Amino acid sequence: MQARATTDAPAATGADTIAVGVFEGEDVAHDLEGAPLQALLESGEARRGFKKLALTHADGRRWLLVGLGARDAFDAERARVAAAVAHGRASELGARSLCWELPHHVPDPVAAGLVEGTLLAAYRYDAFKSDAGGDEDDARLGELIVSAHHDVSAAVDRAAVLAGAANAARDLQNAPANELTPSRLAQRARDIATELGLACEVLGREQILYSGMGAFSGVAQGSEQEPQLITLRYAPEDAVGPVLGLVGKAVTFDSGGISIKPGSGMSNMKFDMSGGAAVLEATAAIARLKLPVRVISVIGAVENLPSGRALKPGDIVRARSGTTIEIINTDAEGRLVLADCLTHAREQGAERLIDVATLTGAMTVVFGSVYAGLFASDDAWADTVREAGERAGEELWRLPLHPDYAEAIKGRYADIVNAVEDRKAGSIVAAEFLKRFTGDVPWAHLDIAAVGWDRGRAYAAKGGSGFATRTLVEVATALAENAAR
Repeated sequence: MQARATTDAPAATGADTIAVGVFEGEDVAHDLEGAPLQALLESGEARRGFKKLALTHADGRRWLLVGLGARDAFDAERARVAAAVAHGRASELGARSLCWELPHHVPDPVAAGLVEGTLLAAYRYDAFKSDAGGDEDDARLGELIVSAHHDVSAAVDRAAVLAGAANAARDLQNAPANELTPSRLAQRARDIATELGLACEVLGREQILYSGMGAFSGVAQGSEQEPQLITLRYAPEDAVGPVLGLVGKAVTFDSGGISIKPGSGMSNMKFDMSGGAAVLEATAAIARLKLPVRVISVIGAVENLPSGRALKPGDIVRARSGTTIEIINTDAEGRLVLADCLTHAREQGAERLIDVATLTGAMTVVFGSVYAGLFASDDAWADTVREAGERAGEELWRLPLHPDYAEAIKGRYADIVNAVEDRKAGSIVAAEFLKRFTGDVPWAHLDIAAVGWDRGRAYAAKGGSGFATRTLVEVATALAENAAR
C-alpha cells in the first residue's frame, strides 16, 4: 500500500473513502463538502467513544466517522488502533483509496500513528495460498492519504518506512521453517546490503567453529542446515554518536534439541527467529531513513534439532569469550547463540548493545501479550530503549538484575550453566547469563517471547507481529538526535 500526505481537502484527493475522527465532547469541525457527518452524531447513529464507527455516503464517496474518545488520552498508539479499525471497515466496503482527515490540533506522531496502524493492519501473509492474487487481492485497499492543514509529509513518509520494515519482519517470521532456513535469512541480509549499500559478512559452520564460537556452533550440531553468522554494517559519512550494536536471535526452528519440546504448539517454533527478523529489517529501515548513526547488526541464524550429533545435557562448550558453559537443557539454546553474537558485536566495535530474542516462555506468564521484558546494565541506556519502545507503541517493562541471580548460573563442572533446573526467575537468570558476555558496554536485552506473535493488537492480531523492529529504529533516531545536540 502506498501512503502519502497532502494539504488538499479530503474530497479533493480522489479517495473513494474518507475517515474523519471526532473526540468526546466535540463536534465535527465542519461538514466536509456536504457530507452530513454532524447529523450522524446528532441522530445517535454515530458515537464519539473510542473505536466507534458510523458510515454515510455523499457526493459518490463513503464517509467513515470514527470515534476517538477523549482528546487528552489520544496519542500515537490510539491513532494506530483507530486507524486499524477504520481500515477494517473500509476493506469490508471494498475501498481502494482511503483518506484520513488528520484531527485538528494533534501532533505529528498522531499522523504517523494513522499511517502505521493502517499499513500494519493491511498486512497479509499469503505466499503459500493457492488463490493469492485473485479477486480478493484486486479489491484490497491500495492507497492511504493523510490530509492535514499543514505539511505532515515527513512524519507520514517515515511512518511508512517503519511500518514497511515491521511488515517485512513479519514476512520472515511467518515463513515456514523449511522455506526460511538460516541460509535463506542470510540471503535476505545480502539482498538488503546490495540494495542499500551496506557491508555484509556471512560466516558458515566451519568459520563459526574456527572463530572459537563453541556455544553457537554447539547449537548448530544437530541440524544439517548450515548455521549463519550474519554481520551488517551501516556507516554513513555524517554519522555521530556511539556505534549501535544490534544483536538478534534467529533460531529458524527450535525443537528444543535433545530436551525436546512438547508437540502441542511446536509449529509456532518457526517464530524463534523473531529477534533476528526485527534486527535485520530495522537495520534496513535505519539505512532507508539515512539516519546519521553507525550500526553493527549481528544475527545468529541456526536450527535447534535433535540428532546423533546434537548437544546433550551435561556437555560443556567454550564460548568465543573463553567462558565455559555446561549444558543443562538444550532447549536453552538462544542464550548460547547470543553469547557468541554479543561477543562478536563488541569485537566489531559496538559501543551500545541491544539484543532481541524470543528467549524465555516465562515472559508470557508474567506479561501476557502486552509487554516485552527489558533488562539492562546501564540506567540511562535502559531509559533510552524504554522510551523508544513507548514511541513505537511496543511496551517494555524493565525487570531487575541482581548478583543473587548471577550466582544461580555458576557451574559445578564449567564456569557457568545455561539453565537452572529449579526454573526460578527463568527470564532474569537468562538475562544474567547474557550479561556475562557484554563486558563494560552499556547493554539492553529485550525478551520478546510474549509479544513476538499472536499479539492481539488491532493492527497485529495473529501471526508474526514484527515486534521491536520499530523500537530499534526509534533507538537509532534517539542516538543520532542526542549526539547532534
